[in-house]
Amino acid sequence: MKELHDTGEVQERCVLVGVVTSKQSAEMLEEYMAELEFLAHTADAICVKRFVQNLPQLDRRTFVGSGKIEEIAEYVELHDIDMLIFDDELSPSQLRNIEEIMNPDPLALDPVKVLDRSNLILDIFAKRARTAHAKTQVELAQYEYLLPRLTNMWSHLSKQKGGIGMKGPGEKEIETDRRIIRDRVALLKEKLKHIDKQLATQRGNRGGMVRVALVGYTNVGKSTVMNLLSKSEVFAENKLFATLDTTVRKVVLNALPFLLADTVGFIRKLPHQLVESFKSTLDETREADLLLHIVDVSHASFEEHYEVVERTLSEIGTEGKPTITVFNKIDQYTFDADSPEGVSLEALKKTWMAKIQDGDVIFISALDRTNVDEFKKLLFERVRAINTERFPYNNYYFDWDESQQSE
Repeated sequence: MKELHDTGEVQERCVLVGVVTSKQSAEMLEEYMAELEFLAHTADAICVKRFVQNLPQLDRRTFVGSGKIEEIAEYVELHDIDMLIFDDELSPSQLRNIEEIMNPDPLALDPVKVLDRSNLILDIFAKRARTAHAKTQVELAQYEYLLPRLTNMWSHLSKQKGGIGMKGPGEKEIETDRRIIRDRVALLKEKLKHIDKQLATQRGNRGGMVRVALVGYTNVGKSTVMNLLSKSEVFAENKLFATLDTTVRKVVLNALPFLLADTVGFIRKLPHQLVESFKSTLDETREADLLLHIVDVSHASFEEHYEVVERTLSEIGTEGKPTITVFNKIDQYTFDADSPEGVSLEALKKTWMAKIQDGDVIFISALDRTNVDEFKKLLFERVRAINTERFPYNNYYFDWDESQQSE
């Protein structure tokens, strides 16, 4: 039985499916499944159960093997499940085979939907896209994801009533002809080129101001830090991908102005279609003079999140760029789950985390403003150094004034 969300909308019931393999341990999968559940929650679904299978490698036909998929099918029918979400990307043949098992009656008006992590992320992006730029990027990523799956997907869409994973790329009746889809992809790419030129012009018109970009894993508090520094009201909530569009604000610290950009968060197993489509959004990161890498130090897997972001930054060409690593949410940090008390700021400064980037590391809580003045001072000094190098004969800024920082 479906449940009502507090907004009055009907929430879909789903089960999550993952596989422990020789390349993915049970501990890793547990973390991935927790993240997948958070993704489903972000899409307003209710996760009823998790199914985990142990295999040497993913089953090429049904992802989890014939016995496990039959067990899942029985559970889905018995508990009125609307949707299956798989933790890894399904091949077109796997998707077709699983759909046939979950929906033995091809004429059913309410078939069980089968999604993978990529499809779910694309759906979240589609729901959260607000500007023409973001909508075009998401639409392009959706078409490129769906193109190889046309054979078995389009026939189901006319019978499905919508909901998570079914927010189409924008047309009321989805065209089945591959040529038309490819033409649409080409048109969207040209549209993005035009928008990118406009954005490049806007960036060029910002003059010689120092540019700082916020980067980090999704849901680490980047928008909260943006609000803290710029005193603006950038949308922030405890869901994944709260920010899709790059937001740029002018910030002034101690009479020193600079531009601060908030960018889309990274995540593990991010669909490559989205990475390609959102490369222009990441231009703010590539063209920044200084990066603020925000890390949620309270998260159990923050070290892996840090590595994911660093690896992604290297892939998009920002390796070696000056960076301040900001370990956020220290008010929630503990050494282990059994320790109810947090760790002091002085203790954190003596950990390995404080030594990962030659001193350009800071520990803060943006929410309760712990150590925020020291963070602002470090940022001010780094921006001033870049500004002095760029304009050696026009450096009129003062030293850091503590009296101006208290609020």
